[in-house]
Amino acid sequence: MRGFSKYRTSMVFCLAVLSLGVSQQLSAQVTLLLEEPYSYDGTFAGTGHAAVYLSRVCADSPTVLRRCQPGERGAVISRYHGIAGRDWLAVPLIAYLYAVENPEDVPLFADSRLVAFLRRQYLDSLPLPAEKTAGSEPRYQLAGSAYDRTLYGFRFSTRPEQDDQLIAILNASPNAASYELLKSNCADFAKQIVNFYYPRAVHRSIVADLAIMTPKQAAKSLVSYSRHHPEVQLTSFIIPQVPGLKRSRPVHGVIESLVFAKKYVTPVLLFHPFVVGAVEAAYWTGWRFDPARGALIFNPAESGLGLERPLTAAERRAYASQLNRIRKASAEASEVADWRKLQSRAALELDNRGQAFREVPLGGRTVPLGLCRGNALRLAAPPELVEDLLLTRLEVELKPAKPIRTSEEQVESDWKLLEAAREQSRAALSADDSF
Repeated sequence: MRGFSKYRTSMVFCLAVLSLGVSQQLSAQVTLLLEEPYSYDGTFAGTGHAAVYLSRVCADSPTVLRRCQPGERGAVISRYHGIAGRDWLAVPLIAYLYAVENPEDVPLFADSRLVAFLRRQYLDSLPLPAEKTAGSEPRYQLAGSAYDRTLYGFRFSTRPEQDDQLIAILNASPNAASYELLKSNCADFAKQIVNFYYPRAVHRSIVADLAIMTPKQAAKSLVSYSRHHPEVQLTSFIIPQVPGLKRSRPVHGVIESLVFAKKYVTPVLLFHPFVVGAVEAAYWTGWRFDPARGALIFNPAESGLGLERPLTAAERRAYASQLNRIRKASAEASEVADWRKLQSRAALELDNRGQAFREVPLGGRTVPLGLCRGNALRLAAPPELVEDLLLTRLEVELKPAKPIRTSEEQVESDWKLLEAAREQSRAALSADDSF
């Protein structure tokens, strides 16, 4: 974001003038996203990813920004490495998280084939150069982040005038690839965006990260800044990983990541006292930050940025106990095969509403199994299959975890869908018994 240095003085002045208008009401409109690591990053580095969600700023295209129209939910913007030769790209919120356009299209349970299918469907619609060969251009990072990992949001207050300034600056910038791991990475870009709204709110850590900007440090420093600046009006929340794929790992800083890679760092810790001291200092300055502390739960089904109270431990246990009884009764009564085994041979398609389903082989024929909240009960699959799908989703949601990553409203919504599937199943059995 080379245009920032040119505008820095004027931005600081404008922000100072805006801060004098205390009678104007602030409205929380920008969110720093801290994303857990997974796959290779989760195993070897663990620093995760940083992005910024702008609820009043939408994307005319991935490289052109504008103010949102009523009903639009804004865009997520981040710096990427090796995508279309660009420095930053913007994607609508729901697509960024789930690779679909509408909340009702989000799958209830994901696997690698389904995620790849949804990403391909969405990314092929973007005006960006297609990948020349598999894996040569990691466009997959632009869509479906919540399938791979849990995200943490730190929402803060901004004014519409600031958004207009940011749009003008970013649209006028060269937007040419400038990613450098040590000094121009995704966290550096997020730092520049947050500091545009609140100068010096985000800064590096020399001890915990060896002066390299990391996603965790960006979130930690913003939370610390907010404690001394109540006008920030910070709200934290969790965007849960969609059930299905392997769980992402906790996010780390630089020194912290080295320590957790024990096979590489243990000899250094044993024979280099300076590193031992740095590790201890890093713990007290950065490692103890818990991004989930006091966090609400994001619900994509709600309009705007729907945030809900997390399920309590007692509520989780009560739901889990009921679920165990239903699972046991369902296993004894159902003669339909496990939906997870059937789906391994099932073709993926989109129905006439653009929602994903599988052509599941069953009894010498194929039946369409809806995979989303919007089509799970609308298509012709046996309700026992849908019931099994929902039981599997709820088992993941209600699995003991710290922090709890679901809300009572989300569980209730899934439970109602489960009850509807069970009611259809009972009706089908009654119809069979009447013959």
